[in-house]
Amino acid sequence: MRKKFIAKKRKKKKPKIKFLLFALVFFFSFYVTYEYLAQSNFKISDQVLVKLLLKQSNNHIKEKTGMLDKVKKMVTNPTFLINKNYKGLVKLEQEVKKEKREKELKNTVAEPLIYIYNSHQTEEYAPSSIAEYSVTPTVLVGSYILEERLEQAGFETLVEERSIKNLLNENKWNYNYSYRASRIYLDDVKNNYRTIKYFIDFHRDSLSYDKTTIEIEGKSYAKLLFLIGLENPNYMKNLSFTEKIVAKLNERYPGLCKGIYKKGGEGVNGVYNQDSSEYTILLEVGGPDNKITEVLNSVNAFSEVFSEVITVNEG
Repeated sequence: MRKKFIAKKRKKKKPKIKFLLFALVFFFSFYVTYEYLAQSNFKISDQVLVKLLLKQSNNHIKEKTGMLDKVKKMVTNPTFLINKNYKGLVKLEQEVKKEKREKELKNTVAEPLIYIYNSHQTEEYAPSSIAEYSVTPTVLVGSYILEERLEQAGFETLVEERSIKNLLNENKWNYNYSYRASRIYLDDVKNNYRTIKYFIDFHRDSLSYDKTTIEIEGKSYAKLLFLIGLENPNYMKNLSFTEKIVAKLNERYPGLCKGIYKKGGEGVNGVYNQDSSEYTILLEVGGPDNKITEVLNSVNAFSEVFSEVITVNEG
């Protein structure tokens, strides 16, 4: 009787052991796959992230290709990490690069009216999950969002994609020479695109989240701030143009804009490349802790107002 009891007891243990082994193997496989994905840091281009965000926030916008749907399915699939669907992201990036090359060949931005650049190109926003986007949002992402919005409003726009950091390194300049570096690109663009009239230097602030965020009608926004350099002899023209934008923002989105920061005096740049044109704007959107969706909301508001102002300005 004792032997039979022992035998039966051992038979009951086997399923538990198998289950535990299966659970350990499953967990280990999931962990290894996740770590591999995270460390690989697959790079989806900023343009893809921007288009995805725009689609999520504006469902009525219809894309011509099914590319965004493919991204959304991949990054929202619960088994994304396990079945290694992330391999499709590499192919996706290749498709995006192909589309970009085709756009360049067609020269669709032959006569841009607006030039967007980032003197402090590496300024970052709150990190996005690697499993969602595989990118760290920067002010350059903000520039792509703004480009998208302005082009939807009917204004040909050019975003500066050349690296400020590389230019600084090539000339052995430190970070304080960022405006000198961006001026080189700005002058080059002016020489090559005579149609450009409006220049936007897209930045972010360095303040804490509570000082860079506001909720308007249940939606969270990254606060806006404009900077005017007083050492530019023609600064009054830039100031007048900026004041028109701020007035409309205050009327339509109370509290979103913190105003115009006038900067000049000893030890200060005071120019910020605003001597290049009477329609040069230095715009700060949010701070380091703002989510890219909050930046998106603020850029939507700015582009809406900016488009109206330059429409009137263009007659």
